Amino acid sequence: MMLGLTLFLFGYLISMIYTSIFYHRALCHGAISLSPRMAKFIDRTGMALTGIDPLGWVCMHRLHHEFSDTIKDPHSPAHTGFWYTLVKQHKSYERILSRLVLKDARLMAVVKDVPFDVHALNKKQLWWLPFFYQAFIGVLISFATHNSLAGLGYFLGICGHPIQGFLVNAFGHGVGYRSFDCPDQSTNNTPVALLCFGEGYQNNHHQFPSSPLFAMKAGEFDLGYLFANGLESLGLLKIRRDLIPLTKIMGDKATFSPSK
Repeated sequence: MMLGLTLFLFGYLISMIYTSIFYHRALCHGAISLSPRMAKFIDRTGMALTGIDPLGWVCMHRLHHEFSDTIKDPHSPAHTGFWYTLVKQHKSYERILSRLVLKDARLMAVVKDVPFDVHALNKKQLWWLPFFYQAFIGVLISFATHNSLAGLGYFLGICGHPIQGFLVNAFGHGVGYRSFDCPDQSTNNTPVALLCFGEGYQNNHHQFPSSPLFAMKAGEFDLGYLFANGLESLGLLKIRRDLIPLTKIMGDKATFSPSK
């Protein structure tokens, strides 16, 4: 059991570092700076490790911000219902990827600053391959350790983004508290934030999308920002701390003073 949990956490950390730090904060919002070499490394390894295309993920997330909680939002529970969000986000991701492969002008404009293309596996309809060989690695781990839970834990950890995404999209837009009066239904959900590298603080994030830090008041904890600091200390990225807002909490609301 402990080995399975350890390998789950190992895979989970890899998945969340890629999606929350590299894809979300860096590529999507520019809250973290990457060297050209590091961006190229993420392009080459992100799809292979997580099964999630970085360009497709960035495009869908930017559309989510542009049309948040409207009928055009690719994964809002406001128009699909809470549980159907899991299906809706998958269908939207597939549709967006297909349009990006065809060089759809509207979507290409959304990601014109991202320095790479749709991954070759998606262009060749081999989107399933990363999941297949991660499952195969899981089988090898199970045989090597004589522990079926070890391999299963690894696979669920590294390929669990659809569930992570569902938790953030569904709970982060309807269940929780609001510190800011955003023109959408975003909420801060503490359990999801703790599980998903701070991503559950959707209300904070929608108020300040370019901030590399999602926690905005006492009692909020952004594990993703902590790991980003660790990666920065290794010289792998640069956090744009000038984009972190200075907030003053008044009751359950907050006002904004720009960071100097």
